[in-house]
Formats: sequence, structure tokens, C-alpha cells
Amino acid sequence: MTSEPTSPPPTDPRRTEGLHPAYPDLDRLDPLALVRAFTDDQRDAVEVVRAAAPALARAVEAALPRLERGGRLVYAGAGTSGRLGVLDATELTPTFSWPPERAVPLIAGGERAIRQAVEGAEDREGGGAEDVRAAEVGPDDVLIAVAASGTTPYALGAIAEARRRGALTVGIANNPGTPLLAAAECPILLDTGPEVIGGSTRLKAGTAQKIALNTLSSALMVRLGKVYGNLMVDVRASNAKLEGRALRLTRHATGAGEEEARAALAAAGGRVKTAIVMLRLGVDAAEADARLMAAGGHARAALGEG
Repeated sequence: MTSEPTSPPPTDPRRTEGLHPAYPDLDRLDPLALVRAFTDDQRDAVEVVRAAAPALARAVEAALPRLERGGRLVYAGAGTSGRLGVLDATELTPTFSWPPERAVPLIAGGERAIRQAVEGAEDREGGGAEDVRAAEVGPDDVLIAVAASGTTPYALGAIAEARRRGALTVGIANNPGTPLLAAAECPILLDTGPEVIGGSTRLKAGTAQKIALNTLSSALMVRLGKVYGNLMVDVRASNAKLEGRALRLTRHATGAGEEEARAALAAAGGRVKTAIVMLRLGVDAAEADARLMAAGGHARAALGEG
């Protein structure tokens, strides 16, 4: 008895859903070969973000004026993409003293979804729109919607509502020609292609998203004056490790001795940038803060370095 001919399985046009041709026997690899398969494939994530550099730079240029006016960074996504948005938003405060209320992560399914899957939450386009409305997103805000597929309804709903409310919209997706990229004013394609484990976009697609988000927010912080040279001078010294870092940064920027730098930091309430201006110009904390305020928070300008 001959079997009936079968039709080929349906194909998905999204490259992230394809099957990687190099790893059909992944489950037969020994541990070293298996680890190398994953690590070698991750290198592609770096290259696709490098290719997206012009798009990332355009997003920085477009977002900067809104943040200078007091706007917020709002992240929206589901699953891995949503969790990466939560991570990027959360790290801005200890790294750059960015006010936590100005980094707003929205994730399909709410806070519970940070640690566990919330079934069906990403499929509700209305859920994304509702979360944007609840966050009172407005014209000075920048909404960054992230979805590996580029088709996630939650992210599409968030970006549509944010755009309707006048916010700048940035879309990050890992598939070309997708609705999320079409909907965003600043589309960023990270074309990572098929994963080692078919469809598992927590792998190199997620890595590329992490690099892109890190690059975008860090570049914005630099342009906003959160960095002097390449020193993290707006660090929030909230633990012993960061207190030590604040001291080293102050000494590096000023050439001051340890005791002098400690005294300046104490007078400045732990604010590295203020301590640097104090020591470099020989002024007290109040005068240093006034100069920084007049310079829009940019240490180089406050120091008269242009």
C-alpha cells in the first residue's frame, strides 16, 4: 500500500520563524559543539545592529529634543522583547540618575509577565493601546515598541495609540517588511534570520534587541549630558560598589587626592558631576550646581570647555 503524497508544511514569511539550515541535528551534538553552535550564531546579532547604526542614529536625533523638553522614554513589548524593555528602562536610573518616572516600561500582561508567561496577552492589540493611554503618553514622549516578529498585536496597538497621541514612535523588529516597522516613524530593522532553535527569538534576535536598546538609550544619555568624556558622571551611588566608582571617577576627572575627592563628594551629596565642577573650578556645591543648571547639565559646558 502506497502512502498518499503529502503537501509540504506551510511556510512563514518571517525569517525569525525559519529553520536554520546549519543545525538539523542540533540534538545530537556533544556539549562543546552545542555551546559553539549557540555562541557562533550569536555573533550575527552584533553585525545586524552595526548595519542598523544609521537607523539608530536617526532615532537618537529625533528623540533628543523631546527628552530635552522633559519627555519620557516609554518601552512597549511582549515576552522576551517586553522584558528587555523593562531591563533597559530599569537600568537608566542607577547608571545615569535618569528619573524612574521618565523611563516607563509597558509589557503585555503587566508586571506578572516579567517573570512568567501571561497567555494571550500579546495577542490583544487593544491591550497595547490601553497601556499607552493609562501611561498618559503625550507629545514629548518617545515610545519604543519592540517585537522580534514585527507583527505582535500588543506592540502594534501601543505604537498606533502613541502615534495618535503625538509621541515619537520607534519600532524595533527582526523581520523586514513587517507592520511594526511600517507603523513607526523611526523603524529599526535587526534582520537576524533563523535561530539555532527554530523560532526561539530569545536567542540572537533577543541579543540584537538588547544591544540596540542599550545603544539607543546610552547614546541619548550621552547627548543629554549624562557623561563627561567617557566617564559615567551621573551615576547614582546607591551601594558600596558604586560609591567606590564615584570616588574613582571624581579623582580621574580632577586629579584630586582621595581625601579631597571624598570631601567634595560629601559636600555634593554624592553627585559626581557636581564634585568635578567644584574641584576643577574651586567653587562650592551650590555654585557648581548653578553652573551645571545654566549649562543644561553638561559638565563640559559648565567647565567652560565648549
